[in-house]
Amino acid sequence: MESKPTVLLVATMDTKGELALYLSQCLKAAEVETLLMDVGILGESPFPVQISASQVAQSVGSSLEQIRKIKDEGKAIEVMIKGATQMALSLYETGRIHGILSLGGSMGTDMGTSIMRAFPIGFPKVMISTLASHNTRPYVGTRDIMMLNTVCDLTGLNRITERVLKNGATAVAGMAKAYTQYKRSSKPLILISTLGTTEPCSQGVKRYLEERGKEVIVFHTNGTGGRALEEMVKDEGGEGVSDISLTELGNHLIGGDFDAGPTRGQSALEKGIPVLFIPGNTDFFSTGPIHFAKERFPGRDYHIHNAAITAIRVNHSETVQIAQRLAELCNAGKGWRAILVPLGGLSSFDQPDGPFYDPRAPEIFFETLNNSLGKETLLQAFPYHINDPNFLKEVIQRWKTLQ
Repeated sequence: MESKPTVLLVATMDTKGELALYLSQCLKAAEVETLLMDVGILGESPFPVQISASQVAQSVGSSLEQIRKIKDEGKAIEVMIKGATQMALSLYETGRIHGILSLGGSMGTDMGTSIMRAFPIGFPKVMISTLASHNTRPYVGTRDIMMLNTVCDLTGLNRITERVLKNGATAVAGMAKAYTQYKRSSKPLILISTLGTTEPCSQGVKRYLEERGKEVIVFHTNGTGGRALEEMVKDEGGEGVSDISLTELGNHLIGGDFDAGPTRGQSALEKGIPVLFIPGNTDFFSTGPIHFAKERFPGRDYHIHNAAITAIRVNHSETVQIAQRLAELCNAGKGWRAILVPLGGLSSFDQPDGPFYDPRAPEIFFETLNNSLGKETLLQAFPYHINDPNFLKEVIQRWKTLQ
């Protein structure tokens, strides 16, 4: 008889024991086995568990008593996260678990999602959290973590928590039943970056490459997307990168919300993977609602994208900074790399009827690159807008030279 799938349930049993037991019952009703891991630090579990907090501590050469003596709560949690992650990954690598489920408030969410982020994309991950209605970016990161809002506090079973917990358990049970180990595609991999403001260009490149048998994965450059692209290059390599949206460079330098960190753009250059840069969307950076944008960046040109996101025009001195950063990346890189600059506009905002039209800005970008780039990087400028079909033809022509 085929064995049932197993879900690893991670909980601070000293505070969430009753709720974890209820989740185990829900998983059993959904015909899924439970492997319960206790990551609580201060108290004891009121119910038997398969992996105790003491075992978690011992897995990293410590003890629960030693961890309890750590005065810094954050550092104590870090030790438990390290131990729990090691043990969870060992279970995954030996095929003993088919999904991971956790629940908690601020501490439990930090612990649960930290463990989940160590698992590959595609492995079922569900976090039932009191923080799921807030900014979940620090918890989800670049992984496919499903976060379920608890609506009320997780202080016990009631008419709300029972329904929410059951839904979370049923969700991970369904995913665990359907889970199979990922089989990597045999198609050559190409990674593309974009935003909606450069979509005609990116979609044209995508169509061209897919028609030639490539597997094309597109990343939305909202900060998280750029980090995910860099991670995938590091983990899986690829045949090439078409970096059409570099807005995250400006967001990092200026302090916008779409910040992918200081290493954005480095991975392909470090590995020598062919990369074609286009400074799409470098004409603006992004932040929160309009009132927040005006407080943080007063006296600028604004465009309200929606109630939560405001785009802000990049000025000429910032344009120079972004171009210089791109030049630094390319000068330190290896392998084939090229930069194509569309002098007619860098995004759909940067055109005659757009909110950020500035015909001088793309020229400044090109001039800065021309003065800063080493000869190893191909630099070309064209008198077209980034979304002009004529510019797309030039981009495709560069890809043809690599085929």
